[in-house]
Amino acid sequence: MTRSASPATLSAVTPPTPPSPAFDASRATAFVDRAFADSIVKTLIEYVKIPNKSPAFDPEWRAHGHMDRAIALVEGWCKANALPDMKIEVIRLEGHTPLLYMESPGEVDDTVVLYGHLDKQPEMTGWSEGLGPWTPVMRGEKLYGRGGADDGYAAFASLTALRVLRDQGVRRARCVLLIEACEESGSVDLPAYTEALAPRIGKPSLVVCLDSGCGNYDQLWCTTSLRGIASGTMRVEILTEGVHSGDASGIVPSSFRIARQLLSRIEDEKTGKVLLSALHGDIPKDRDAQARRVAEVLGETVYSKFPFVPGARPAVDDPTELILARTWRPALSIVAAAGLPAIADGGNVLRPSTSVKLSMRLPPTVDPEKALRAMKETIERDPPYGARVAFEGFEGSSGWNAPAMSGWLEASIAGASRAFFGKESVYMGEGGTIPFMAMLGDRFPQAEFMITGVLGPGSNAHGPNEFLDLPTARKLTCCVAQVLRDHAARPR
Repeated sequence: MTRSASPATLSAVTPPTPPSPAFDASRATAFVDRAFADSIVKTLIEYVKIPNKSPAFDPEWRAHGHMDRAIALVEGWCKANALPDMKIEVIRLEGHTPLLYMESPGEVDDTVVLYGHLDKQPEMTGWSEGLGPWTPVMRGEKLYGRGGADDGYAAFASLTALRVLRDQGVRRARCVLLIEACEESGSVDLPAYTEALAPRIGKPSLVVCLDSGCGNYDQLWCTTSLRGIASGTMRVEILTEGVHSGDASGIVPSSFRIARQLLSRIEDEKTGKVLLSALHGDIPKDRDAQARRVAEVLGETVYSKFPFVPGARPAVDDPTELILARTWRPALSIVAAAGLPAIADGGNVLRPSTSVKLSMRLPPTVDPEKALRAMKETIERDPPYGARVAFEGFEGSSGWNAPAMSGWLEASIAGASRAFFGKESVYMGEGGTIPFMAMLGDRFPQAEFMITGVLGPGSNAHGPNEFLDLPTARKLTCCVAQVLRDHAARPR
């Protein structure tokens, strides 16, 4: 297959629309609008109510039954809206979360995989008054609550896109829908399912994933890269028990101060730059150009979308540098701590230990195992004052850099964005990690990818006040339908 230039190099050129069967965009819009109004939004409201936290956050998920409730809800809607000859089943491998598997034959001898998940992040604090993680609330065209945007809508949107094509009698390839229940835990169960289902899945030429983000709600955004992650807990012990600070301070070094020193081996505290060369990767020229294009589109909204306190500002002022820092450079976050009492309980005690959990986002091409080894060696080498220092409990996930995109897919995505959003499509790397992409990229190296989603400004996946922007979800559903149409009609 002939490969064209990367999406970033085509920002000033409108790709030609590929020849394909007739497709009525207005009819597609009306069909999708009815589907959302008639049943999808109602079902999503019920889905938000279910606290089906991912296994990493609910080890007793089997006993609690929330995951089974969620998958039964989505399965029920899919069966009620199934296409003729469509297979829909919940598959349960021993020792793993369930997977909703759907398969719909097509008129073209080819396969497309559409992916989503239905497990959720935990509650998080800080929800605004009247909102909550398991309390669905409609405000205008936004559905608030945990999991609607990340990623509960995906199963409904994927199946509805297929129904759009059937409504218009448009040919498409065979489609396999995979809705997993472990994505928020790193998709650790997914390899077992892709291995077990390999003969049924086949060899897709296109993978569509609806679990990513968008820079705004005005156009179609496609993800070209994802950062990896390396995380673990750094523990510093200096005493066997706490002692009176008036007696010991000045003699016994603080475990917190030692932790600060060790963190400075990893990160420059003034700039946030990660100091370990093993955690850096080269930024491809096309991704750099892509970031500059995104900066032109988004401007200050690259950072203004975040809820800064009054007077606060981003790490740097240049939007392009901020985009590259978010997508192609390593960045450290301290996401948890132990050994520190609540402020109300803190007495004049020199604490015996301090532990912090490090979350290191990695460039897409950096090996997380090598990154973790470099972090461990750096942290544990020559402990200050002979303290007991350990970096342990670590885990990592690979990032992903999309393969070159074919001309037909570039043209199809551009045409779909114009048809349903009225603006040109934009390509952007994402700062998060979707382990599924690297897994399926390795399993199906011949496949192309359309990675997109509805997680735009303010949608706040994983945090408080998460919402699903319904107009974007509807338009995105239509875009997926058009890309599936063009996929079937593409030159071979």
